[in-house]
Amino acid sequence: MEQLNRDSFRLVGIQEVSDLPSMERPPWYKGKPLPAAGFLLLLILGCLFCEGFIPKDPSYMDLTHFSLPPGKTFWFGTDTMGRDIFSMVWYGGRISLLMGVLAAAISALIAVLYGAVSGMSVWWMDSLLMRLSEILLSIPGFLFIIFIQAALGKATIVSIAAAIGSTGWMTMANVVRTEVRQLKSSEYLLAAQAMGGGFFYLLGKHLLPNLVPSLLFMVIMNLRNAIMAEATLSFMGLGLPLEVITWGSMLSLSGKALLSGGWWMILIPGAFLVSTLFALTSLGNYLRKSMNRKESNL
Repeated sequence: MEQLNRDSFRLVGIQEVSDLPSMERPPWYKGKPLPAAGFLLLLILGCLFCEGFIPKDPSYMDLTHFSLPPGKTFWFGTDTMGRDIFSMVWYGGRISLLMGVLAAAISALIAVLYGAVSGMSVWWMDSLLMRLSEILLSIPGFLFIIFIQAALGKATIVSIAAAIGSTGWMTMANVVRTEVRQLKSSEYLLAAQAMGGGFFYLLGKHLLPNLVPSLLFMVIMNLRNAIMAEATLSFMGLGLPLEVITWGSMLSLSGKALLSGGWWMILIPGAFLVSTLFALTSLGNYLRKSMNRKESNL
């Protein structure tokens, strides 16, 4: 009877994956965005080291071979000015990714500082800063980018990244403020304040390590939005000069490409852009689900 009772019942509840029998353990790759991560890794490496394998100068205008379809000599064809699209895709991807990273870093920096100041402030200052962020959030983002870029003057990589980055921090700042409000009453933070720790010491030593998991998803989404915003600006003729090659500047020639029947001038850079945005979205969604799963377990 004792043996029967022992075998008839077993403890149920949350179990670690390592405690499960080998037949019940899910494969390590299940649910992970491995194709998206692999594509992004190859894309980043290709853009960083493109000088080693691109066949031609991406800015060289070979007017004797303009608007050529993909072939043996020009793998992705040429544009209306005779530039090699294969070389332009990799070189332009470097500029587009650089601008996206700069814009995402600027957004994250402003959001962390603004949200931390708001969360650590007294109630009336906190309320004032949050109302200000809500007012800025109500302004259409693309219109805000155009206004800031017009104020900065000539379009450069840094100026466009600053314009995009300074318009995408409001939602992230609200998340930072909420997290800081929850952490400000913790014992270790109160002890650090009592020992004379200043704002930047508390932010770097205690607050920022706790904010990273919540911000990682939003930083990746801001990177995706920044790349898309740069492409949209260039497509509308408001981005970088034409001689600066980006995926957006390549798509800005779509009008001429359609008139000349050059489908490859639109399809190939557009495919790289859409694939990058889709991979970043998949990676961001995985991080969001992982964060929500950990919070639900807690």
